[in-house]
Amino acid sequence: YPVSSAQKRIYVLQQLDRNLMHYNMPCAFVLIGSVDVRRLEQAFQQLIQRHESFRTSFVIQEGEPVQKVHPSLDFKLTVRAGTEAEARDWADQFMRPFSLEQAPLFRTELIRLNPDRHLLLMDLHHIIADGVSIDLLLQQLTTVYQGESLPELRIQYKDYAVWQQQWKETEDFQRQEAYWLSTFADEVPVLELPTDYARPPVQNFAGKHVDFVLDEELTQALKQLTAETGTTLYMLLLAAYNIWLSKYSNQTDIVVGTPVVGRSHADVQSIVGMFVNTLAMRNYPEGEKRFVDFLQEVKEGALAAYDHADYPFEELVDQLSLSRDTSRNALFQAMFTMQNFGNDLLQLE
Repeated sequence: YPVSSAQKRIYVLQQLDRNLMHYNMPCAFVLIGSVDVRRLEQAFQQLIQRHESFRTSFVIQEGEPVQKVHPSLDFKLTVRAGTEAEARDWADQFMRPFSLEQAPLFRTELIRLNPDRHLLLMDLHHIIADGVSIDLLLQQLTTVYQGESLPELRIQYKDYAVWQQQWKETEDFQRQEAYWLSTFADEVPVLELPTDYARPPVQNFAGKHVDFVLDEELTQALKQLTAETGTTLYMLLLAAYNIWLSKYSNQTDIVVGTPVVGRSHADVQSIVGMFVNTLAMRNYPEGEKRFVDFLQEVKEGALAAYDHADYPFEELVDQLSLSRDTSRNALFQAMFTMQNFGNDLLQLE
């Protein structure tokens, strides 16, 4: 079957470096209480049979990547026992490259720390799943483990991929394409942040991270401002992020990438697959503007982008014919993500 636009991009990048692990999606969960290992294994087997994405591999056919759905797969839950220290080492070793030609692009392992404490490790390749998919997997794993049944799926991910190919022949696709080409009709700016090290000639993902928490008082003030301006917390934080980038770069034409869930159709809400699209949000945080006025511009731009959010980011990059620079991303050099999904606490029998 054909691949979706997002799958094609991920496939190409993975072929450039088969040891690439940037698209691995590892997660670990502590299970407190006794675990019925056989039941847990059967629950995974049921979900692998339920969702074709878990039985999908990728091959080249006539020069193009395609997805191959396998009718069934042998799945065994790897179980081992060990101490907390050993489990930490095993968890570090658990994430390793996937071969896209080999299904399943999903692995799991259960580590028994003591009879009432287990560590469940899972790793999925992004080409078959997204963040919402992990949420779905956990919810449905809980349901099936408890012996409950799930409603039949009307469609599978391959149906979405076929639909996307057909959609490219429609007027709606042309309308969305025209919007994005208009947004980037002028020369695309390159964000020049002052960095403490020289930019390497080839982009890599080595770096550091900073964690911080907004206190309750500031959070309430932000929420109050969104209520007063008719905006969302996402729009407000995106506006602030644009201003922050502008002050550091001394630029007033800023492009920020932002991922969207990409599940606009009701039929795909409960399907495991890679639906995420990337939107390139272009804003102009000029110094003489009042913040509330700029916030309204960001709001209008965001709403317009959402209205054209089905247009694949990969298509836009191809259409713009941007000059290739191996040290940078093609269209933007900064991203903003706001994630408000994810249930960290599962209740099992």
